Amino acid sequence: MPAPRITLLSRPGCHLCDDAREVIRRVAGELGVTWEERDITQSEEDLREYWEKIPVTLVDGVQHDFWRVSEDRLRTALSQR
Repeated sequence: MPAPRITLLSRPGCHLCDDAREVIRRVAGELGVTWEERDITQSEEDLREYWEKIPVTLVDGVQHDFWRVSEDRLRTALSQR
């Protein structure tokens, strides 16, 4: 199974994470792209790195967006790689 193309870094109770999840779910579903969600509260390293930025979207392991996920930018990034 291929690695997920999109990773959503989130934390419980984050309303922006809920919004990001919906955008990612929609775009990934339409493009047939795999994605995963990672709870930053499960890792001290993730907490230090991303606490002030979440939700953070990674595309192919590279930070793509934070705070808000742009559906258009995400589609563009996925079509360019």
